[in-house]
Amino acid sequence: MSVQTIHETNTTSLESAIQSAGGNAVELLRNSTFRPHTFPVAPEFTNWRSEQAAWRDSCALLDQSHHMTDLFITGPDALKLLSDFGVNSFANFTPGKAKQYVAVNGDGYFIGDAILFHLDENSFDLVGHHTVINWIQYQLETGNYDARVERDENSFVRGADRSPKLYRYELQGPKAAALVEKLTGNPLPEVKFFNMTEFTIAGHRVRALRHGMAGQPGFELFGPWDEGQDVLDAILTTGEEFDLVRAGAKAYSTANLESGWVPSPTPAIFGPAEKEYREWLSVDALGSLGGSLDSSDITDYYVTPYDLGYGTVVKFDHDFHGRAALEQIAEKPRRKKVTLVWNSDDVTKAIGSLYEPGTPAKYIEMPKARYALFQMDKVLHNGRESGISMDLGYLSNHHVMASLATVDVEISEPGTEVTVLWGENPNSRKPAVELHRQIEIRATVAPVPFVQEVRDSYRKS
Repeated sequence: MSVQTIHETNTTSLESAIQSAGGNAVELLRNSTFRPHTFPVAPEFTNWRSEQAAWRDSCALLDQSHHMTDLFITGPDALKLLSDFGVNSFANFTPGKAKQYVAVNGDGYFIGDAILFHLDENSFDLVGHHTVINWIQYQLETGNYDARVERDENSFVRGADRSPKLYRYELQGPKAAALVEKLTGNPLPEVKFFNMTEFTIAGHRVRALRHGMAGQPGFELFGPWDEGQDVLDAILTTGEEFDLVRAGAKAYSTANLESGWVPSPTPAIFGPAEKEYREWLSVDALGSLGGSLDSSDITDYYVTPYDLGYGTVVKFDHDFHGRAALEQIAEKPRRKKVTLVWNSDDVTKAIGSLYEPGTPAKYIEMPKARYALFQMDKVLHNGRESGISMDLGYLSNHHVMASLATVDVEISEPGTEVTVLWGENPNSRKPAVELHRQIEIRATVAPVPFVQEVRDSYRKS
């Protein structure tokens, strides 16, 4: 095994930090100072409302170059490593394809997900939140695999003095296809969802992943960082004709609420089987836990791939870590991913409490209201705990506050009325948590993805 890594860690391991917190992972994570989420790009280029509207009405340019971590994996055993720890099928996974990679622990509970690009023969790029990337890097470093990794942290961790290895620009919206055709000077090629093609833009070779966040043909363009400015300039110049709008961090952070992707569920890494992993992992490589779910047992915060809508991703055509447990879970999934549309009157009252005497409700930040990396709020049905709301924000295209949640299957039908318990009791010591009181906010179950056009495009892909 040969390992090349850009993995910098705090000298304190996650396991040591948990023991210092009395052996309680919940206590440690609830009061963590780790930031809720990181989008180290401009917050707004115009305003987040207009920028949200762009991926519905014209074309939005989203800069993905800075907020994700890349793990480049190469070598004869690279695919074996990924297959051994991924629930996905790797049959016919050839260069030029990508997939939503999902990993679980030995008990079948979710550890993390990321986009896996098959770049070339024995060459892959795992891109996304560091939770699953840490897990895969650990398995390589401690396993018997003929492979190597190179890690490129997100720009917050990397620091301003170092550039990313790759640029990533995403074009989404009804005018994206026409913009790409004008940009490349060629008809748009027939590319299936989550397959790649290549363009020539500003004289440079550009890889392109066929995407579909807004229910329209869209592309994620990427290539070497030192060519990125030329490509960006060409996009901006050509984009004027197509009403291109640059979307900043605020708008981009809400895009997942329309497409239905849950960004950071609590990773299932706190059992006896993962102790050595926690000893390897730096405490600052994890994150903060927040919300009204208040169990002292960290396993109550675990979810399965089926809870998150990844049932179609799970394939039992190969051996992988956690397969036996996941086969049992698959026989009768307990919960289902849904969108919750929050009651506008209740949201208005919560915001209005800021202007009244006494302790207000927890502040609802706009447009993204998550105040912990792992946001876990109780969902109640007829007073009974029936699910978890995990990510929330305001969608100006639909004039609603919405969250992504996993709820008991029997209450997952659209139109079902539930309640979200908003705020913490007691208030934690996280920097984003102020003195507040807990309140109930009514919500209505809706489909996921929330946007009809997105649901249609995903069914066709």
